[in-house]
Amino acid sequence: MPTATRVFNFSAGPAVLPVPVLEEAQRDLIALPGVGMSVMEISHRSKPFEDLLHKAQDDIRALARVPANYKILMLQGGASLQFSMVPMNLLGAGATADYIDSGSWADKAIKEARKVGKVNVAATTKADNYSRLPTTAELKLTPGVAYVHMTSNNTIEGTEWKSLPQVGDAPLVSDTSSDMFSGPIDVARHALIYAGAQKNLGPSGTVLVIVRKDFAATGKSGLPTMLSYGPHIEQGSRLNTPPTFGIYLMGQVFKWILGQGGLAAIAKKNEAKAKLLYDAIDASGGYYKGVARPDSRSLMNVTFRLPSEDLEKQFVKEGEDKNLDGLKGHRSVGGIRASIYNAISLEDVQKLVGFMEEFAKKNR
Repeated sequence: MPTATRVFNFSAGPAVLPVPVLEEAQRDLIALPGVGMSVMEISHRSKPFEDLLHKAQDDIRALARVPANYKILMLQGGASLQFSMVPMNLLGAGATADYIDSGSWADKAIKEARKVGKVNVAATTKADNYSRLPTTAELKLTPGVAYVHMTSNNTIEGTEWKSLPQVGDAPLVSDTSSDMFSGPIDVARHALIYAGAQKNLGPSGTVLVIVRKDFAATGKSGLPTMLSYGPHIEQGSRLNTPPTFGIYLMGQVFKWILGQGGLAAIAKKNEAKAKLLYDAIDASGGYYKGVARPDSRSLMNVTFRLPSEDLEKQFVKEGEDKNLDGLKGHRSVGGIRASIYNAISLEDVQKLVGFMEEFAKKNR
Protein backbone atom coordinates (compact mmCIF):
# COMPACT_ATOMS: atom_id res chain seq x y z
CA MET A 1 0.00 0.00 0.00
CA PRO A 2 1.15 3.60 -0.57
CA THR A 3 2.84 5.21 2.40
CA ALA A 4 0.74 8.38 2.15
CA THR A 5 -2.78 9.36 1.19
CA ARG A 6 -2.98 10.20 -2.51
CA VAL A 7 -5.40 12.60 -4.17
CA PHE A 8 -7.10 12.00 -7.51
CA ASN A 9 -4.57 13.70 -9.79
CA PHE A 10 -6.10 15.05 -13.03
CA SER A 11 -3.16 17.35 -13.77
CA ALA A 12 -1.97 17.73 -17.37
CA GLY A 13 1.67 17.26 -16.44
CA PRO A 14 3.81 16.48 -14.66
CA ALA A 15 1.04 13.97 -14.34
CA VAL A 16 -0.10 10.95 -12.40
CA LEU A 17 2.14 7.88 -12.42
CA PRO A 18 1.02 4.30 -11.71
CA VAL A 19 1.20 3.58 -7.98
CA PRO A 20 2.94 0.21 -8.51
CA VAL A 21 5.67 2.06 -10.41
CA LEU A 22 6.09 4.61 -7.60
CA GLU A 23 6.20 1.85 -5.00
CA GLU A 24 8.89 -0.04 -6.89
CA ALA A 25 10.88 3.17 -7.32
CA GLN A 26 10.52 3.77 -3.60
CA ARG A 27 12.02 0.36 -2.88
CA ASP A 28 14.88 0.93 -5.35
CA LEU A 29 15.62 4.47 -4.21
CA ILE A 30 18.00 3.40 -1.44
CA ALA A 31 19.60 0.47 -3.24
CA LEU A 32 18.92 -1.42 -6.45
CA PRO A 33 18.68 -5.18 -5.83
CA GLY A 34 22.11 -6.73 -6.29
CA VAL A 35 23.80 -3.35 -6.77
CA GLY A 36 23.87 -1.76 -3.33
CA MET A 37 23.45 1.79 -4.61
CA SER A 38 20.50 4.01 -5.41
CA VAL A 39 19.38 4.18 -9.02
CA MET A 40 20.32 7.86 -8.76
CA GLU A 41 23.88 7.01 -7.75
CA ILE A 42 24.99 4.39 -10.26
CA SER A 43 27.22 5.43 -13.14
CA HIS A 44 25.58 5.89 -16.51
CA ARG A 45 28.49 3.86 -17.92
CA SER A 46 27.97 0.96 -15.54
CA LYS A 47 26.51 -2.38 -16.57
CA PRO A 48 23.52 -2.06 -14.18
CA PHE A 49 22.47 1.20 -15.85
CA GLU A 50 23.25 -0.12 -19.31
CA ASP A 51 20.93 -3.05 -18.56
CA LEU A 52 18.17 -0.66 -17.39
CA LEU A 53 18.52 1.47 -20.51
CA HIS A 54 18.52 -1.46 -22.93
CA LYS A 55 15.57 -3.10 -21.18
CA ALA A 56 13.57 0.14 -21.45
CA GLN A 57 14.41 0.41 -25.16
CA ASP A 58 13.53 -3.26 -25.74
CA ASP A 59 10.15 -2.73 -24.06
CA ILE A 60 9.50 0.32 -26.25
CA ARG A 61 10.18 -1.83 -29.32
CA ALA A 62 7.86 -4.53 -28.03
CA LEU A 63 5.05 -2.13 -27.11
CA ALA A 64 5.07 -0.08 -30.31
CA ARG A 65 6.44 -2.74 -32.68
CA VAL A 66 9.29 -0.40 -33.56
CA PRO A 67 10.97 -1.58 -36.78
CA ALA A 68 14.66 -2.46 -36.70
CA ASN A 69 15.59 0.53 -38.88
CA TYR A 70 14.56 2.99 -36.15
CA LYS A 71 16.72 4.24 -33.31
CA ILE A 72 15.36 4.91 -29.83
CA LEU A 73 16.81 7.83 -27.89
CA MET A 74 16.07 8.90 -24.31
CA LEU A 75 17.33 12.46 -23.95
CA GLN A 76 17.04 15.61 -21.86
CA GLY A 77 15.27 18.91 -22.49
CA GLY A 78 11.72 17.66 -22.88
CA ALA A 79 9.64 18.09 -26.02
CA SER A 80 10.31 21.84 -26.11
CA LEU A 81 13.96 21.29 -27.00
CA GLN A 82 12.80 19.07 -29.87
CA PHE A 83 10.94 22.10 -31.27
CA SER A 84 14.42 23.39 -32.08
CA MET A 85 16.38 20.19 -32.60
CA VAL A 86 14.07 18.90 -35.34
CA PRO A 87 14.48 21.89 -37.69
CA MET A 88 18.12 22.45 -36.71
CA ASN A 89 18.94 18.92 -37.86
CA LEU A 90 16.45 18.33 -40.65
CA LEU A 91 15.47 21.65 -42.23
CA GLY A 92 18.27 22.32 -44.71
CA ALA A 93 19.13 25.57 -46.46
CA GLY A 94 16.59 26.37 -49.16
CA ALA A 95 14.21 23.66 -47.95
CA THR A 96 10.73 24.10 -46.48
CA ALA A 97 9.09 22.32 -43.55
CA ASP A 98 5.30 22.03 -43.40
CA TYR A 99 3.68 22.43 -39.98
CA ILE A 100 0.07 21.60 -39.10
CA ASP A 101 -1.11 24.27 -36.66
CA SER A 102 -3.66 22.47 -34.49
CA GLY A 103 -3.07 23.98 -31.06
CA SER A 104 -0.97 26.09 -28.72
CA TRP A 105 1.99 23.70 -28.61
CA ALA A 106 1.96 23.31 -32.39
CA ASP A 107 2.10 27.11 -32.61
CA LYS A 108 5.13 27.14 -30.30
CA ALA A 109 6.83 24.51 -32.49
CA ILE A 110 6.19 26.67 -35.56
CA LYS A 111 7.72 29.74 -33.92
CA GLU A 112 10.88 27.82 -33.00
CA ALA A 113 11.21 26.29 -36.47
CA ARG A 114 10.93 29.71 -38.11
CA LYS A 115 14.07 30.75 -36.23
CA VAL A 116 15.91 28.04 -38.18
CA GLY A 117 14.46 28.07 -41.68
CA LYS A 118 11.46 28.35 -43.96
CA VAL A 119 8.15 27.10 -42.60
CA ASN A 120 4.84 26.69 -44.40
CA VAL A 121 1.73 26.39 -42.23
CA ALA A 122 0.02 23.60 -44.14
CA ALA A 123 -3.26 24.07 -42.27
CA THR A 124 -4.50 25.88 -39.19
CA THR A 125 -7.59 25.87 -37.01
CA LYS A 126 -6.54 28.92 -35.01
CA ALA A 127 -9.60 30.85 -36.24
CA ASP A 128 -11.75 28.20 -34.54
CA ASN A 129 -9.80 28.61 -31.28
CA TYR A 130 -8.25 25.20 -32.03
CA SER A 131 -11.54 23.51 -31.14
CA ARG A 132 -11.10 21.08 -34.03
CA LEU A 133 -8.41 19.44 -36.13
CA PRO A 134 -7.76 20.29 -39.77
CA THR A 135 -9.31 18.04 -42.39
CA THR A 136 -7.29 16.32 -45.09
CA ALA A 137 -8.82 18.68 -47.65
CA GLU A 138 -7.42 21.67 -45.76
CA LEU A 139 -3.81 20.46 -45.91
CA LYS A 140 -1.72 22.46 -48.39
CA LEU A 141 1.56 20.57 -48.56
CA THR A 142 4.76 21.80 -50.15
CA PRO A 143 6.17 19.64 -52.99
CA GLY A 144 9.50 18.15 -51.95
CA VAL A 145 9.00 19.24 -48.35
CA ALA A 146 11.76 18.44 -45.83
CA TYR A 147 9.18 17.06 -43.40
CA VAL A 148 5.61 17.55 -42.19
CA HIS A 149 5.21 18.25 -38.47
CA MET A 150 2.07 17.44 -36.50
CA THR A 151 1.01 17.44 -32.84
CA SER A 152 -0.92 14.25 -32.20
CA ASN A 153 -2.79 15.46 -29.10
CA ASN A 154 -3.38 19.06 -28.12
CA THR A 155 -3.15 19.13 -24.35
CA ILE A 156 -4.45 22.64 -23.82
CA GLU A 157 -7.46 22.53 -26.14
CA GLY A 158 -8.34 18.86 -25.72
CA THR A 159 -8.21 17.64 -29.32
CA GLU A 160 -6.57 14.49 -30.69
CA TRP A 161 -5.97 12.99 -34.13
CA LYS A 162 -7.91 9.74 -34.56
CA SER A 163 -5.87 8.79 -37.61
CA LEU A 164 -2.69 10.16 -39.12
CA PRO A 165 -3.00 12.93 -41.71
CA GLN A 166 -2.34 11.89 -45.30
CA VAL A 167 1.00 13.40 -46.28
CA GLY A 168 2.01 11.09 -49.14
CA ASP A 169 5.72 10.32 -49.25
CA ALA A 170 6.70 13.31 -47.12
CA PRO A 171 8.56 12.45 -43.90
CA LEU A 172 6.12 12.77 -41.00
CA VAL A 173 7.37 14.16 -37.68
CA SER A 174 5.02 13.96 -34.71
CA ASP A 175 5.00 15.50 -31.26
CA THR A 176 3.17 12.78 -29.31
CA SER A 177 3.91 14.15 -25.85
CA SER A 178 0.44 13.86 -24.36
CA ASP A 179 -0.88 10.68 -25.96
CA MET A 180 2.20 8.52 -26.54
CA PHE A 181 1.50 4.92 -25.51
CA SER A 182 -2.17 5.67 -24.76
CA GLY A 183 -2.93 3.24 -27.59
CA PRO A 184 -1.30 1.61 -30.62
CA ILE A 185 0.94 3.81 -32.78
CA ASP A 186 2.07 3.13 -36.34
CA VAL A 187 5.75 3.94 -36.00
CA ALA A 188 6.51 3.01 -39.61
CA ARG A 189 4.28 5.86 -40.85
CA HIS A 190 6.62 8.33 -39.16
CA ALA A 191 10.15 9.52 -39.86
CA LEU A 192 10.54 10.85 -36.31
CA ILE A 193 8.42 10.75 -33.16
CA TYR A 194 9.14 12.63 -29.96
CA ALA A 195 7.36 12.76 -26.63
CA GLY A 196 8.03 14.57 -23.39
CA ALA A 197 7.84 11.95 -20.66
CA GLN A 198 5.76 13.81 -18.08
CA LYS A 199 2.31 12.85 -19.38
CA ASN A 200 2.15 9.09 -19.91
CA LEU A 201 5.76 7.91 -19.84
CA GLY A 202 7.53 9.05 -16.70
CA PRO A 203 8.90 12.13 -14.93
CA SER A 204 9.52 15.55 -16.41
CA GLY A 205 12.82 16.48 -18.03
CA THR A 206 13.21 13.37 -20.18
CA VAL A 207 12.14 13.03 -23.80
CA LEU A 208 11.67 9.92 -25.92
CA VAL A 209 12.77 10.17 -29.56
CA ILE A 210 12.15 7.43 -32.10
CA VAL A 211 13.81 8.22 -35.42
CA ARG A 212 14.29 6.34 -38.67
CA LYS A 213 18.03 5.85 -39.21
CA ASP A 214 18.12 7.06 -42.81
CA PHE A 215 16.13 10.18 -41.89
CA ALA A 216 18.46 11.00 -39.02
CA ALA A 217 21.41 10.53 -41.38
CA THR A 218 20.19 13.47 -43.49
CA GLY A 219 20.83 15.79 -40.55
CA LYS A 220 23.01 18.86 -41.00
CA SER A 221 26.66 18.74 -39.99
CA GLY A 222 28.41 21.38 -37.93
CA LEU A 223 25.73 21.64 -35.25
CA PRO A 224 26.62 21.85 -31.55
CA THR A 225 27.21 18.26 -30.52
CA MET A 226 24.44 18.13 -27.93
CA LEU A 227 21.91 19.44 -30.48
CA SER A 228 22.75 16.88 -33.18
CA TYR A 229 20.91 13.55 -33.41
CA GLY A 230 23.93 11.76 -34.92
CA PRO A 231 26.19 11.78 -31.86
CA HIS A 232 23.30 10.80 -29.58
CA ILE A 233 22.60 7.82 -31.83
CA GLU A 234 26.28 6.87 -31.99
CA GLN A 235 26.59 6.98 -28.20
CA GLY A 236 23.30 5.20 -27.50
CA SER A 237 21.69 8.06 -25.52
CA ARG A 238 24.83 8.37 -23.38
CA LEU A 239 26.67 11.15 -25.15
CA ASN A 240 26.75 12.88 -21.78
CA THR A 241 25.31 11.91 -18.41
CA PRO A 242 21.67 11.18 -19.26
CA PRO A 243 18.70 11.64 -16.89
CA THR A 244 19.35 8.29 -15.22
CA PHE A 245 16.45 8.34 -12.77
CA GLY A 246 14.04 9.49 -15.47
CA ILE A 247 15.13 6.64 -17.74
CA TYR A 248 14.82 4.15 -14.90
CA LEU A 249 11.30 5.35 -14.09
CA MET A 250 10.26 5.30 -17.75
CA GLY A 251 11.43 1.69 -17.90
CA GLN A 252 9.22 0.87 -14.92
CA VAL A 253 6.25 2.53 -16.66
CA PHE A 254 6.85 0.51 -19.85
CA LYS A 255 6.94 -2.68 -17.78
CA TRP A 256 3.66 -1.65 -16.15
CA ILE A 257 2.00 -1.01 -19.54
CA LEU A 258 3.10 -4.44 -20.75
CA GLY A 259 1.60 -5.89 -17.57
CA GLN A 260 -1.70 -4.16 -18.38
CA GLY A 261 -1.85 -6.08 -21.66
CA GLY A 262 -0.01 -3.65 -23.95
CA LEU A 263 -1.18 -0.69 -25.97
CA ALA A 264 -4.39 -2.24 -27.38
CA ALA A 265 -5.59 -3.07 -23.87
CA ILE A 266 -4.60 0.38 -22.58
CA ALA A 267 -6.55 1.97 -25.46
CA LYS A 268 -9.76 0.15 -24.49
CA LYS A 269 -9.45 1.40 -20.92
CA ASN A 270 -8.79 4.95 -22.08
CA GLU A 271 -11.77 4.86 -24.43
CA ALA A 272 -14.03 3.68 -21.60
CA LYS A 273 -12.81 6.45 -19.27
CA ALA A 274 -13.23 9.16 -21.88
CA LYS A 275 -16.71 7.94 -22.87
CA LEU A 276 -17.83 8.06 -19.24
CA LEU A 277 -16.65 11.64 -18.85
CA TYR A 278 -17.87 12.96 -22.21
CA ASP A 279 -21.25 11.29 -21.65
CA ALA A 280 -21.53 13.17 -18.36
CA ILE A 281 -20.76 16.45 -20.11
CA ASP A 282 -23.24 15.80 -22.93
CA ALA A 283 -25.97 14.64 -20.53
CA SER A 284 -25.74 17.76 -18.34
CA GLY A 285 -28.32 19.69 -20.33
CA GLY A 286 -25.79 22.33 -21.32
CA TYR A 287 -24.49 23.00 -17.80
CA TYR A 288 -21.15 21.57 -18.87
CA LYS A 289 -20.08 22.42 -22.42
CA GLY A 290 -17.24 20.61 -24.14
CA VAL A 291 -14.56 22.84 -25.69
CA ALA A 292 -13.42 20.46 -28.43
CA ARG A 293 -15.78 19.52 -31.23
CA PRO A 294 -17.06 15.95 -30.80
CA ASP A 295 -15.17 14.57 -33.81
CA SER A 296 -11.87 15.96 -32.50
CA ARG A 297 -12.18 15.12 -28.80
CA SER A 298 -9.09 13.89 -26.97
CA LEU A 299 -9.05 10.69 -24.94
CA MET A 300 -6.34 12.20 -22.74
CA ASN A 301 -7.36 15.80 -21.99
CA VAL A 302 -11.06 16.52 -21.53
CA THR A 303 -11.76 20.26 -21.67
CA PHE A 304 -15.09 21.88 -20.77
CA ARG A 305 -16.68 25.07 -19.49
CA LEU A 306 -19.32 25.92 -16.88
CA PRO A 307 -21.93 28.69 -17.17
CA SER A 308 -19.57 31.29 -15.66
CA GLU A 309 -15.94 31.78 -14.65
CA ASP A 310 -17.03 32.22 -11.03
CA LEU A 311 -18.66 28.80 -11.12
CA GLU A 312 -15.50 27.36 -12.67
CA LYS A 313 -13.42 28.74 -9.80
CA GLN A 314 -15.92 27.28 -7.34
CA PHE A 315 -15.83 23.95 -9.18
CA VAL A 316 -12.03 23.79 -8.91
CA LYS A 317 -12.07 24.76 -5.22
CA GLU A 318 -14.76 22.28 -4.24
CA GLY A 319 -13.06 19.61 -6.30
CA GLU A 320 -9.82 20.16 -4.39
CA ASP A 321 -11.78 19.87 -1.15
CA LYS A 322 -12.81 16.41 -2.33
CA ASN A 323 -9.23 15.49 -3.31
CA LEU A 324 -9.92 16.00 -7.03
CA ASP A 325 -6.77 17.86 -8.01
CA GLY A 326 -5.50 19.50 -11.21
CA LEU A 327 -8.85 20.41 -12.78
CA LYS A 328 -8.13 24.04 -13.56
CA GLY A 329 -7.79 24.66 -17.31
CA HIS A 330 -4.55 25.98 -18.79
CA ARG A 331 -3.92 29.58 -17.83
CA SER A 332 -4.05 30.67 -21.49
CA VAL A 333 -7.62 29.45 -22.08
CA GLY A 334 -9.27 28.99 -18.68
CA GLY A 335 -12.14 26.61 -18.12
CA ILE A 336 -11.80 23.09 -16.77
CA ARG A 337 -9.48 20.33 -17.93
CA ALA A 338 -9.43 16.75 -16.68
CA SER A 339 -6.37 14.86 -17.90
CA ILE A 340 -7.11 11.15 -17.80
CA TYR A 341 -3.81 9.57 -18.73
CA ASN A 342 -3.03 5.86 -18.55
CA ALA A 343 -2.51 5.81 -14.78
CA ILE A 344 -5.97 7.29 -14.10
CA SER A 345 -8.42 4.47 -13.37
CA LEU A 346 -12.07 4.15 -14.37
CA GLU A 347 -12.90 4.47 -10.67
CA ASP A 348 -11.06 7.80 -10.55
CA VAL A 349 -13.18 9.09 -13.44
CA GLN A 350 -16.35 7.78 -11.78
CA LYS A 351 -15.42 9.81 -8.70
CA LEU A 352 -15.06 12.93 -10.88
CA VAL A 353 -18.34 12.30 -12.69
CA GLY A 354 -20.14 11.88 -9.37
CA PHE A 355 -18.78 15.22 -8.21
CA MET A 356 -19.81 16.88 -11.49
CA GLU A 357 -23.39 15.62 -11.16
CA GLU A 358 -23.58 16.75 -7.55
CA PHE A 359 -22.11 20.17 -8.34
CA ALA A 360 -24.48 20.80 -11.23
CA LYS A 361 -27.49 19.79 -9.13
CA LYS A 362 -26.54 22.25 -6.37
CA ASN A 363 -25.52 25.17 -8.57
CA ARG A 364 -27.96 25.37 -11.47
